[in-house]
Amino acid sequence: MKKIYIIGFLAMGLFIAGQAFAHTPLCSCWDNGDDTITCEGGFSDGSSAAGVIMRVTDSDGKVLINGKMNEDSEFTFKKPSMSYIVEFDAGKGHKIISKGEEILE
Repeated sequence: MKKIYIIGFLAMGLFIAGQAFAHTPLCSCWDNGDDTITCEGGFSDGSSAAGVIMRVTDSDGKVLINGKMNEDSEFTFKKPSMSYIVEFDAGKGHKIISKGEEILE
């Protein structure tokens, strides 16, 4: 009987651990070469990122642009003239930060 409980707890632990890793956020941004940047997002389980909050801030944290991923899980914005950071914010534990200098054509 004790073995059944141990096996049950181990199985439940593996199930919960698998669920924790099944929804990892993904976001990739690129320079379109026309003074705009496009970011595409999603989740590792194939879920859409439509509606996910997107922020573009300067290096001091001042918000330059607020927006959301569209129905295609994309967000396009005018490239700031100063140093900037792009934040994909799908909630606690689901944030991705991209530095402007790392976003290339």
